[in-house]
Amino acid sequence: MLEECGIKCGSESSVKGFLWYFSQSDQFRFALVSVEFYQVRFMAERKKISTYQKALAINLDLQRYGVFAEIGAGQETANWFFRVSGSAGTVAKTISAYDMTMSDALYGKVSRYVSQSRLHSMLTYEYDLLEKRLGPERGKGTAFFSFCNTVRARGYQDSGECHGWLGVRFQLKPETEPCEIVIHVRLLDETNSDQMDALGKVGVNLIHAAFNHRDSLHEFVDSLADGVSKESVEVDMLRFSGKGFRYVDNRLCALQLVQSGLTDAAMFNEKGEIVQATDALYKRPILLLRGSFSPVLKLHLDMIRQARKVFSDVLSNEEKSRALEVCEISMNNLLRDGGDVDHEDFIDRADALQALGKTVLISRSAEFHRIATYLSRYTAEPIAIILSIGLLNELFKAKWAANLAGGVLESFGRLFKNRVQLFVYPWHNTSSMELVTAENFKAPKNWQYFYRHLMQNDRILPIGVGDPSLLANTGRKILKKIQSKDSSWRAWVPDEAHAMVERKLKR
Repeated sequence: MLEECGIKCGSESSVKGFLWYFSQSDQFRFALVSVEFYQVRFMAERKKISTYQKALAINLDLQRYGVFAEIGAGQETANWFFRVSGSAGTVAKTISAYDMTMSDALYGKVSRYVSQSRLHSMLTYEYDLLEKRLGPERGKGTAFFSFCNTVRARGYQDSGECHGWLGVRFQLKPETEPCEIVIHVRLLDETNSDQMDALGKVGVNLIHAAFNHRDSLHEFVDSLADGVSKESVEVDMLRFSGKGFRYVDNRLCALQLVQSGLTDAAMFNEKGEIVQATDALYKRPILLLRGSFSPVLKLHLDMIRQARKVFSDVLSNEEKSRALEVCEISMNNLLRDGGDVDHEDFIDRADALQALGKTVLISRSAEFHRIATYLSRYTAEPIAIILSIGLLNELFKAKWAANLAGGVLESFGRLFKNRVQLFVYPWHNTSSMELVTAENFKAPKNWQYFYRHLMQNDRILPIGVGDPSLLANTGRKILKKIQSKDSSWRAWVPDEAHAMVERKLKR
């Protein structure tokens, strides 16, 4: 089974491969647990090689043969294979259909040319044509591939968002069904020439990783940025598809992109499908709940439910129909005591949130102003961030603004720069037996007038509590009940999430 996924059984790298080639079955979950022990023992630092060396290695691989189709930013990836020796061993054809009419004639009409749908039609058309023409002649000994990209790069007097879709459709071995790997990149350089240089290198990195790093997600993701500064390119989506990748959980791909620092955040929807932020968030009001969700509680659902009531009063009827509820987990909430990410625990949390119909955002932005800036990049609609009294108090602490020249005041300025509001959920003070709300919350000394200003200008809004009894236990207390196998946890966790907790208890 692992051989079908391109994993070499018995090799050191195959142990790491278990980390992401797994399904929901018990045997694969056992393999996932096992790998975390062996990783510590066997994982060696990946040897980095240059873009030139990668292109040459592919050219000298007699089994690989394919086509290159690049739209919107020149043939920067194909160009690397012509720079090095032996391009005839790899390149069957290159094409760049810049003209829209020519592009439509080849790949069909589409509403957006720089889109995932356009990339898919390019990959399919070019691969099918290659296999049709060359399959009878050399199909038994050749693993065919098509590499395509569609990109919006910096143009003349252009200041818009520069980004692109890149993908490779390929056979794991000759005479097998093709698989696909697709990424979305943001080009961050200011000049066209710098963007082209970065794009070509990322394209080569993607092809090389597809052929050589399928057995380790960590190595695959890290290699995408070889030779490219992370200030030049952001990779914010990675998806594997096809029969050969049927055991790949793409949610782990999203997690790894954030963990490796290739993007600030990555998303997947309630079906577990990886989505790109522009597509998912564009022109949509966002209701965001930040938390660890370990476990998901009825309290979390009440926070969202009560916030939704207030948010509806803020939105127009048209905006209400487009509103998106998102649950966000930051990387610091996924780290274990040793500083590693517990992948299995992450999947449990993701499964629980999806069972409740929630879109999940993974971020490395502990600061509230950073997550607000990220969301505002993709939508100009209202953004409501739900938080507890405890987190509200945290916002006034200097440690969350240590890297800002303007300190806490600048952090609030960045947080409220756009149409962002904080929706504050009550907290029950067990010492004083007082219900603390946004209205009677006492801001730290020297910030009380500022807090009053935020309240009076509707930057901070109070939300109610549907069931006050839910405030009696915190997430940490419930987690301790679960760890001690105290069955009373069931009363605090929604039914849809019970299976995930029970799965954790079996381990």
